[in-house]
Amino acid sequence: MNAAALPQDLLDRARELGSATLHEAAGKLGALPSVIKPLRPDWRIAAPVFTVAGPPRDNLWLHRAIYAAPAGAVLLHACGADAQAGYWGGIMANASRAVGLAGFVTEGGVRDSQELCALDWPVFAANVCIRGTTKRSDGAGSLGASLLIGDVLVQAGDLLVGDADGVVVLPRAEAQRFVEAGMRREADERSIVERLGRGERTLDIYRLPGA
Repeated sequence: MNAAALPQDLLDRARELGSATLHEAAGKLGALPSVIKPLRPDWRIAAPVFTVAGPPRDNLWLHRAIYAAPAGAVLLHACGADAQAGYWGGIMANASRAVGLAGFVTEGGVRDSQELCALDWPVFAANVCIRGTTKRSDGAGSLGASLLIGDVLVQAGDLLVGDADGVVVLPRAEAQRFVEAGMRREADERSIVERLGRGERTLDIYRLPGA
């Protein structure tokens, strides 16, 4: 998977549109579990995914992923949805920045939260947890393989977009189409806001049944 497979102008537009708009524009697809949020609410990310899976409460596969992922990718980590450990911290974030990765998203927990926030490098997690992890050489895991996060099947190279509202992952082959649909949706919403300012009602605009 080459991070350049998703053009920079597409990533820029996706970042501006945000997770909720793109989730709706894609037909309500791709939303990761809602507990996964950025450590800082101002963080936004749009990048191709590099997938990594490892055993619950073990982070050896994450160390491997840092050096296997292409520059510009965001690591997406599956751990059996066990968030009662800090799989990721300051050392790993600094290592990832050094090799040019775009961010980290996990269904697990992270620690060193103040250090991570000060780095200004996007980290999304289900939890903040001080509990340490093991590094088992015999632990089953994978790099670049398909992952199921919540009810979303993710492939390496898919488009991940995250912000304060949450995280959405869209299939790479459909990313351009969904971003264009998101741009049309955003334009429609701007028009609706103007109509509301002129005194129209949401009930009428959306043709909703009244009380």
